[in-house]
Amino acid sequence: MHNGSCLCGAIRFEVTAALGSADVCHCQQCRKWTGHFLPSVEVARGSLVIDGADQLSWYASSDKVRRGFCGQCGSSLFFDPLDQSKHDWVAIALGAFDTPLTQCVARHIFVSEKGDYYEIDDGLPQNAR
Repeated sequence: MHNGSCLCGAIRFEVTAALGSADVCHCQQCRKWTGHFLPSVEVARGSLVIDGADQLSWYASSDKVRRGFCGQCGSSLFFDPLDQSKHDWVAIALGAFDTPLTQCVARHIFVSEKGDYYEIDDGLPQNAR
């Protein structure tokens, strides 16, 4: 089991299943949402338990996805595909986890949109989209 929270603690969550591989998204939307890029991990929707969901705010950043954040402190927490028939997962920002994580980042995505103020030089696979 893995636990996490927002900055102020109004939202706490636990994941009751194993975590998948993590990726880092460099798309312009993720950069604007977080202030940099978004390292996250996908978890089975049914394995995510949220305490304080009444403090959770959602922003529909496109017709395909919404982004969840704390309405009190603004912490970026969840990336949620809207078509649940195709996507039975929710991505959680790695920085929101409190418990030690055993997996490492596996790849970078949307590097074609990465910011020009940093380089990616960790040797991991880089996907243009």
